[in-house]
Amino acid sequence: MRVQSLTLAVAGAALLAPAPGSAALPAAARPSTPAVVREGDVQAADLLAKLRSCAQISNGRYRSDDGARADIPVCGKQGAVFWKADMDIDCDGRPGARCNSRTDPLFSDATAYQQSDGRQLDAETLPYIVVPGVSRIWNHRDHDVRAGSVAAVIYRDRVQYAVVGDIGPRHIIGEASYATAKALGIRPDPTGGGTGAGVTYLVFKDSRVSPIESHRAAVTLGEGLARKFLKEN
Repeated sequence: MRVQSLTLAVAGAALLAPAPGSAALPAAARPSTPAVVREGDVQAADLLAKLRSCAQISNGRYRSDDGARADIPVCGKQGAVFWKADMDIDCDGRPGARCNSRTDPLFSDATAYQQSDGRQLDAETLPYIVVPGVSRIWNHRDHDVRAGSVAAVIYRDRVQYAVVGDIGPRHIIGEASYATAKALGIRPDPTGGGTGAGVTYLVFKDSRVSPIESHRAAVTLGEGLARKFLKEN
């Protein structure tokens, strides 16, 4: 979870970067070129057409990063909640070649929710999103958003299904796992990746992927709920 702003994270990464002439990171740890993944038949344009207006359900608004303006509301629709924000990269959870304390100065080896076998989620392979911690601004639990709730993350003409897998700061919104960003064609590097705007997070209320680590189950459930959402809104 991102506690510092993206700017501060980049600065921290610069301090940790190898000095000229020193050994570079091994190939496995270097940021990869994002490869866009297409999932399901529901079109991004059709979902976005239903999300043009916002009926705000949060009591206040969120920041995209520390120091940014608080101008991001959480909105409600029948059967879902959504917000439009940036995307910071969450690399937390089980350490791997691309998500570890060396590649990410803000790395945490724990996520708010765990796999069915008790292990931490794997940000490198599991598409998940981060919801803000409960606060006076918004309590996601009051709107039937919990561990394993399925989300459609929309960027440009792409839809990626994900689960709610981690909890972030109480005042910041707009974050998803390394795997989510990579599948959407967003640079997934936790210290310099992400995107500053243009991401829509649509979370289907009272949904739950089981087991939480099954991306196939998330796609199947998410596609069905997305079709239902288009019919009902």
